[in-house]
This record gives sequence, C-alpha cells and structure tokens, in this order.
Amino acid sequence: MGTVPGYRIHREKAWQGSPRASTATEDRYLSIIARRNRGATASQVSRDLYAATGTRASRVTVSKRLHEIGLFARRPAVCVPLTSTNRRVRLVWCREHRDWSMDQWATVLFTDESRFSLNTSSRRTFIWREPGTRYLPSNVREIDHYGGGGLMVWAGIMLDGRTPHHVFERGTVTGVRYRDEILESYVHLFRGAVGPEFVLMDDNARPHRALLVNEFLESEDIRRMDWPARSPDLNPIEHVWDTLGRAIATRTPLREPFRK
Repeated sequence: MGTVPGYRIHREKAWQGSPRASTATEDRYLSIIARRNRGATASQVSRDLYAATGTRASRVTVSKRLHEIGLFARRPAVCVPLTSTNRRVRLVWCREHRDWSMDQWATVLFTDESRFSLNTSSRRTFIWREPGTRYLPSNVREIDHYGGGGLMVWAGIMLDGRTPHHVFERGTVTGVRYRDEILESYVHLFRGAVGPEFVLMDDNARPHRALLVNEFLESEDIRRMDWPARSPDLNPIEHVWDTLGRAIATRTPLREPFRK
C-alpha cells in the first residue's frame, strides 16, 4: 500500500482462483480410464484414479475433466450381435429394395413382436464418447432382446394403416398360436383388403417358420417378404416399439389399461 497526500493507494494481488484439483498427468490418466471402460460412471473413474495415483477427485471434477478433453456421457447405440454372413445378407437385401417405389412399399404389412416389462427400471446406461462417434464399434452395445419377463405384444403397420396391438396371454408363442391369433385374426383381413399384391413381412422367429404357418399362408395366397436374419433395425415398426417403450418407462402402467 502506498500513500500520496490526501489519498491511500491499495495494491492487491490479482485473484488466482482455486488451485486445479488434478494435474495434467492425472487428466491424461482419466482419459485413458474412460476410453478403456466407456461404460464406467464418473464415480467409478474417480475410484480408479485414486487406486492408481492416490489422488482424490470428486465425481463433478471427473466429469469436468472428461468434458474438457471431449468425452461426454451419452446413451450407447445398440444392435443385435451380427456375424459376417449376417452383414453380407443384410447388405444384399438393402440393395435389392433400395429402388422400390412408394406403391410397392404400400403393399407391405410390417409386423413384429416385442416384449415389454411393466416394472420398468428408470436406470439408464451411459458411455463416455466423443461427439460424432455414436456408431463407432467401441460405442455400440450388442444386446439380444429375446427372452425375459413382461408382456409379449404383436402389431403390424402399413403406409396407410395399422393393426390393433395384440397381447399374447401367458404361455409360449407357438406356430399354432401365431396362426390362430395373428394370421387368421389380423393378417388374413389385410390380405383381403389390399388384394393379391399384399406382402407380409415377418421375421425368422421359429413360430413364424413353422410348417403349419407356411401351409396357412399358401392356402390363403399370402406372399411373404424374404427377410434377412437378425435385422430388427430394418423393420420400421421398431419406431413404434421405441415410442411405446418410452411411454411405459415414464409412468407406472397397469395391466388392464395396457391391454386396452
């Protein structure tokens, strides 16, 4: 502090802010941990850092450091496990149908079953990834959606229409049930409304390919679209299942209203 006649002059040091909670070396280590285990939470990364270096960093600090290096917590893209043959057949199918007209697609009834749990957990899984890298193999999780509890629901959609949702009552969906509950009750009616150009799209699930199902389709003159194995993502009805799944996850549904 200096003085001049009649005045007092204060000289203060510039504010330096709080010291950084981690060093550059520790920041690099955080990056390595997150990239090696992209599904780790910020708390898990913090514990790994402490175990390796003895440095304690809060969950908030870890998130900030990872954001600084371009890693953000995002939901991973998911897909079913695919072999090289699966990929090749899927590509062939896409090339064969890429030039179809709207009139051709308008004759197709896209159908599928999906299982929904009425006790949905709100917990979601996230991974650390850089912007624009959603579909890199390291950021995609392979998930099989077969089996498990909940309600099995069937539905079909077309460009200008849709079927009702059909909930299978308890028990396994067999070829007999598929024929009696789905083909006779719904698909047969759509075939009659559309005419001989009608095409049924269903996947390669065992009940769909039962001999008695094939015989029924032949007897009713119902054409079936060739469908590549393990290709639920090619079916536009997946958007319906996604919307329905999100609706269920945001509330506590009851069984009877769900069926209605």
